[in-house]
Amino acid sequence: MKQSKTLLFSLLLITTGILNAQNNIIRGIVSNNKIPVSFANIVIEGTTIGTSSDENGEFELSNNVDGSYKLIISAIGYKTAYVTVKKANDNGNFIKINLIETSESLEEMVVTGTLKAVSRSESPVPVEVYSPTFLKQNPTSNIFEALQNVNGVRPQINCSVCNTGDIHINGLEGPYTLVLIDGMPIVSGLSTVYGLSGIPNSLIEQIEIIKGPASSLYGSEAVGGLINIITKNTLQAPKFSIDGFATSWGEYNLDAGGKINIGKKTDLLLGVNYFNFDNIIDNNGDNFTDLTLQNRISVFQKWNFQRNENRILSLAGRFFYEDRWGGELQWTPEFRGGNEIYGESIYTARYEVLGKYQLPVKEKMMFSFSYTDHDQNSVYGDTEYLAKQRIGFSQLTWDLTKNNHDILIGSALRYNYYDDNTTATAEDDGTNNPDKVIIPSLFVQDEISFSEKHSLLLGMRYDYDNRHGSIYTPRMAYRWKINDNDILRLNAGTGFRVVNLFTEEHAALTGARDVFIEEELDPEQSFNVNLNYLKKIYSDNGTYVNLDFSAFYTNFSNAIIPDYDTNPNLIIYDNLNGSAISQGISSNIDVVFNNGLKVLLGATLQDVTNTDEGIKKTQILTENFSATWNISYNISSIDLSIDYTGNIYGPMRLPLLSDLDPRSEYSPTWSIQNIQFTYKGLEKFEFYGGVKNLLNWTPNKGNPFLIARADDPFDENVTFDANGNAAVTPDNPYGLTFDPEYIYAPNQGIRAFAGLRYRID
Repeated sequence: MKQSKTLLFSLLLITTGILNAQNNIIRGIVSNNKIPVSFANIVIEGTTIGTSSDENGEFELSNNVDGSYKLIISAIGYKTAYVTVKKANDNGNFIKINLIETSESLEEMVVTGTLKAVSRSESPVPVEVYSPTFLKQNPTSNIFEALQNVNGVRPQINCSVCNTGDIHINGLEGPYTLVLIDGMPIVSGLSTVYGLSGIPNSLIEQIEIIKGPASSLYGSEAVGGLINIITKNTLQAPKFSIDGFATSWGEYNLDAGGKINIGKKTDLLLGVNYFNFDNIIDNNGDNFTDLTLQNRISVFQKWNFQRNENRILSLAGRFFYEDRWGGELQWTPEFRGGNEIYGESIYTARYEVLGKYQLPVKEKMMFSFSYTDHDQNSVYGDTEYLAKQRIGFSQLTWDLTKNNHDILIGSALRYNYYDDNTTATAEDDGTNNPDKVIIPSLFVQDEISFSEKHSLLLGMRYDYDNRHGSIYTPRMAYRWKINDNDILRLNAGTGFRVVNLFTEEHAALTGARDVFIEEELDPEQSFNVNLNYLKKIYSDNGTYVNLDFSAFYTNFSNAIIPDYDTNPNLIIYDNLNGSAISQGISSNIDVVFNNGLKVLLGATLQDVTNTDEGIKKTQILTENFSATWNISYNISSIDLSIDYTGNIYGPMRLPLLSDLDPRSEYSPTWSIQNIQFTYKGLEKFEFYGGVKNLLNWTPNKGNPFLIARADDPFDENVTFDANGNAAVTPDNPYGLTFDPEYIYAPNQGIRAFAGLRYRID
């Protein structure tokens, strides 16, 4: 009996030991100078095992890792910490982790510059990083509006009726900006205009921005820069979150997201965005809507699968549908496509799929793919625009390290399909011929580390387009780490954009102008040089300063420039017989004070010109200077934070219809400013509210009108001369036609907003 008891006791001890080995429990608290850091990420190095801290900074992590291992603790706005755990802690013990506060994401991991995960300060390519905290400082219903406070980046509205637009980087037009989701080219071509709406902000981990050509890694469209939207993984995402706000204009936006565990090896990330604006407003009295009415829904899913040796397997998809219209106040859907009441009505449906699969081999090889299907049914007055675009993309990369060489070898295949009911896909005999292009690519880059302070990245990409032949895009990036607080980077390279004209410029349909293509267009090419200097300053009183200074120069050949000036009834497209140059300097200063005040200031001076046939002109709709700011102050004693954000833009040349057009040729200096108050005194809740566009600035100020001949949108009372130009008559003293393209700033005035956030981790 005694032996049986001894045997039973021994078995219990062995079983307990096995269970403990299989389910080690690590508990701890993450703080910054004894102030809890909420929602910090805690991950075991080299695994997918992790968790996040709660509102009080505390965490608990169960794992089955034997022996010692390293914890990686990261949080937005703090330096990443590393803690070695030698053995499992008893349930009653805490690991105390103190994070050091930094400025905006200086040590965050970035992948956009080199297709490899490196810390931002170690990347040879300058990459700007913007976190969810940045997005919350000025809540918006879409990424397009959220980028208005990023230095050197400007959302450009291209139509005062339908309110569609694109993103300008360093003064370059929207077609030169490539937008990606998790590194895959989801938004390009036709999607540039509509695809930036409906990405749930609750699922965004960070936004990475490169200013300057990146075609050697990403191919066509990445001529002027790119924006990479990184979504959360299941370790970082909350179990459930919801964020909703409303404005005094009658806008309603709802973001909801969460994660679901499906079995032991599968996690699902789900996000939904819904936006509605159904309030007809005409504050400037032109009988046209000041803001397009919209009804939009977007559903996003991301599946993560655990595999042997922590290999990556993920699959994501998004569905997007939007119904938007703007026009005369009397317009209803029954007038859609007719010539009685003018309206611009756009139905957009998009499907997106993207995934990553790490091959089951010893080498680090990754297969990535994406596919988008964009279907658009739109009318602009009595002009119908029906378009379909499909983009398929696949990429295989091999990441290897040998001695002091960090090498990436890759191949890509891109398929573009585009069809519409315009001259863009019409043959000379009038038959329809959809545009189908397959572009295979090969690329290689080698980052050579000469020492801890000096590294050189060399890259080359080869693309073949059967319309244009072989295209080569080399790049070079040199990084000199002078010391831990001073980094100098020099980047140079080329970019290209294959002809994909009407998919970006179809805003021409929104006016009374016709499109005229002078000749068969050649691909655009660019050469860029960028010098970047990063300086970090730590003061004795705890204040932290980050200075980021850049000088840039980009020279375009074969640039395709829309000509609005030669004929007021046409938009003429032709390869520039000369050069287009974008050059300037840009600087950001990021300061974190020890009293809870944070300041991010940015300014850009630029000169963007086109020289054609020896005649030099400033590029249309391009400002010569701009500045942005984000100022935040946290009053911890009453759980209140204050955010003051804004931007200011210098004059830009605007598209006039004739020499008699009474509207200003140049915009004035203008500014959009916002203020927000956020209360965090209740667990899991945040209440926020404030005022947008404090100065009540709208582009109609100082102009007799914005929309030319808004009272005659079908030009029924316009008399045309023998050359097709509008003649001066008593009813038309300026010789104008209907045109809504004179727009450079949001036409939405001052408004209050209020919202609520709720989060469960």
